[in-house]
Amino acid sequence: MSEHKPSDPLRQDSNHEDNQHIPQQYVLKLYIAGHTARSIQAISTTKAFCESHLQGHYQLEIVDVYKDPADTQNEQILTVPTLIRKLPLPQRKLVGDLSNIERLRNWLELDRYN
Repeated sequence: MSEHKPSDPLRQDSNHEDNQHIPQQYVLKLYIAGHTARSIQAISTTKAFCESHLQGHYQLEIVDVYKDPADTQNEQILTVPTLIRKLPLPQRKLVGDLSNIERLRNWLELDRYN
């Protein structure tokens, strides 16, 4: 019997009739600019969404573009807030208002995996 490694971004669901891959964990990066009202709202909304929809199956890293300009440049961040889904692949970016829950669900493709 083999075990899945915690770092494995996908696991096989043997009970699913199509044998579809289901993400084991979402890896997200949220880029903000300082402690502005917009940044605080983006953090709060993203954390609340993750807790209610991903229920512990996620890692969220918050990056302040002022404190980490090298990472910001490497990821080619031009506008904040920007949320990046690193895993599951493919990597995707969501730019701007993060308060629309349905938009976040669609962007994360939750229906695809649930």
